[in-house]
Amino acid sequence: MTTTTTTTPLEAMTASEPTVLWNDSADPRELAQSIAWGAVGATCNPVIAVSCVKADLPRWSDRMAQIAAERPTASESQIGWQVVEEISLEAAAMLLPAYEKFGGRNGRLSMQTDPRLARDAVALADQAEAFSRVAPNVIVKIPATAKGIAAIEDAVARGVSINVTVSFSVPQAIAAAEAIERGMATREAAGHDVSAMGHVVTIMVGRLDDWLKDCVARDGVDIDPTYLEWAGVAAFKRAYGIFQERGFRSRLLSAAFRNTKHWSEFVGGDVVISPPFAWQQRIQDECEVVVEDRMAIPVDPAIIDALSELPEFRRAYDPDGMTIAEFDGFGATRKTMRQFLGADEELDHLVRDILVPAP
Repeated sequence: MTTTTTTTPLEAMTASEPTVLWNDSADPRELAQSIAWGAVGATCNPVIAVSCVKADLPRWSDRMAQIAAERPTASESQIGWQVVEEISLEAAAMLLPAYEKFGGRNGRLSMQTDPRLARDAVALADQAEAFSRVAPNVIVKIPATAKGIAAIEDAVARGVSINVTVSFSVPQAIAAAEAIERGMATREAAGHDVSAMGHVVTIMVGRLDDWLKDCVARDGVDIDPTYLEWAGVAAFKRAYGIFQERGFRSRLLSAAFRNTKHWSEFVGGDVVISPPFAWQQRIQDECEVVVEDRMAIPVDPAIIDALSELPEFRRAYDPDGMTIAEFDGFGATRKTMRQFLGADEELDHLVRDILVPAP
């Protein structure tokens, strides 16, 4: 598969399965353009919701005021999360035709569970089940933490399609896929049809790169900086091989883009590529990479050898590099959870400015 003079990179990729494009945003204007390029999925979470609110502040300020009037006892958080739900509903409606076309495998809108519930597996599964009822094509994000792995199995057994998030490593991806399989087996044993469930396991490839760069800077490690751009790619490709070998029914999803390799290296795989809209524009307008099947091409062994000198890379790349109990302490996990919690707080502040305007 190669590009032509009239076909853009993303259009060339999406013209032929199995690799598919999802939009890492629920902004309706961005999503409409991404769908025109072939996108068949999208994401909403507190960070994205804050961006959507800020991008159309007059509209959402009015809506927050209306919600406050309709729900006079609702907290800032409850009002903010209703906005997240409404943004998600709009995006889900735009994706419904793809959901029907692909029989549930695509056409999904990802909603994220509240990071403030991260210490309670039952609360995570309960919220996931509630979110799954918002629209038929909702897929729910649960983090690949110790409590999150338990919540994933529980939610899948209840019939929830899952997008595993806060996931950066091969051991996290494997543990999440195994939890999904256990949940599917439980549901099948109860006599339910699971054929329309559309689970994906995210590896936030760029955030793994970011964490290793932090470690190198902190520890004063001498390594070719270009090698650090390959860490997430290497972890994703290794996880993909294991998913294929073990026959997991979930697909891998590439997220948290930092360079064009985070899409071009995965073309040809039965995977989801989910760039932020700005990265999609960049790929479409600037990228000269030939679109071809590269999933089966391994990362240069010399790069793997150099990266393997870093303990945190070994933890992320080795299938047994971390136990489930160790997921919460991984640096990329801590950084990402703090960002998601910070976005929750920012959303609360946006609501507060409506409820209690500054004098």
